[in-house]
Amino acid sequence: MQGHYRPDFDRFLSARARALQSSAIREILKITERAEVISFAGGLPAPATFPVEAMQVAFAKVLSERGREALQYSATEGYAPLREWVAKRFSRPEAPVLADDVLIVSGSQQGLDLLAKVLVDPGDRVLVETPTYLGALQSFSLFEPRFVALESDADGLLPETMDESLRGAKFLYCLPNFQNPTGRLLPLARRQALAAKARELDLLILEDDPYGALSYAGEVPPAIRTLAPERTVYMGSFSKVLAPGLRLGFVIAPAAIRAKLVQAKQATDLHTATLSQQAAYEVVKDGFLDQHIPSIRALYRDQCLAMLDALTRHMPKGVTWNRPQGGMFLWVELPQGLDATAVLARAVEQNVAFVPGAPFYANAPKIETLRLAFVTVPPARIELGVECLAGVIRAMV
Repeated sequence: MQGHYRPDFDRFLSARARALQSSAIREILKITERAEVISFAGGLPAPATFPVEAMQVAFAKVLSERGREALQYSATEGYAPLREWVAKRFSRPEAPVLADDVLIVSGSQQGLDLLAKVLVDPGDRVLVETPTYLGALQSFSLFEPRFVALESDADGLLPETMDESLRGAKFLYCLPNFQNPTGRLLPLARRQALAAKARELDLLILEDDPYGALSYAGEVPPAIRTLAPERTVYMGSFSKVLAPGLRLGFVIAPAAIRAKLVQAKQATDLHTATLSQQAAYEVVKDGFLDQHIPSIRALYRDQCLAMLDALTRHMPKGVTWNRPQGGMFLWVELPQGLDATAVLARAVEQNVAFVPGAPFYANAPKIETLRLAFVTVPPARIELGVECLAGVIRAMV
């Protein structure tokens, strides 16, 4: 009888698979599953904002009125009425959107993956903010680009630093509204300058906007797409305004790019879940979001203010942070040389978690930075968590 033989599975893996690394955030989230941990780590929307009753009604209606259709395969491009709704909501006179411009995807993260598949060849230069969304870096990295981190400050990208050396880059990826991880908002003047630079340098812009609806004041500057529609791919999501479990996002893209995205999606998952699309459409079609989103904004604003107040009262000298005008995150800088990863290890021992900032940098990470997410933690626990974190930092300075 032959002995049991365990194959060397690494031998079967592709070079791309061997290069894969786990998300720093996902690894930290395993820690936060413990009930006693106060977690400022996950970029998760608050479950209190999920419209459970509206979704129950919508799913019941879809299943009772057209259940067999909703449970069947459907078009790769997405459910036509939902695509029409997206087109109408995001169309502007200066940058009209047709349903044919819209592709429904399985969360905006799939949009990033599909865009990387159709745009990136090994060695292509991809321009990103400093810092930028970790999930985008992961998606793009699979296709072996060369990242170029653009100069940024507390308000975001600095278009005036973009010069002729960037000509020939494949695209610029940016999140102008309440960026993950920093929560910063790109001012109108910079959006206009960025649109002009895109034309001047022949750049494509990937504008990722999952947080634009979460402005505490209710308004944001015009999308970059409206300023340079001919060279912008725009990504949006239902995760932050309905529920992430639906796995629904969308991409608005020029025809030539959208056609390739459709082909890539056909090879990936055929289409986004029909039932989820139809149920989401039932919820949003009659103006539900216009009543629902203000309640999300109010909750997140109050949570943000609670964290800002706690930081002001507890953090030791030398720790700085921004004041977001919307979204789910704020950005903290520790005293020079203090490694946020080392702080995290100590903080977890005290049942507090956050995400170190280093993984959000494409190049030259700043070890003194960290991201705090505040929307899933009630004010009393925000107070306790910040006080504890401040004590850890004070002991390490």
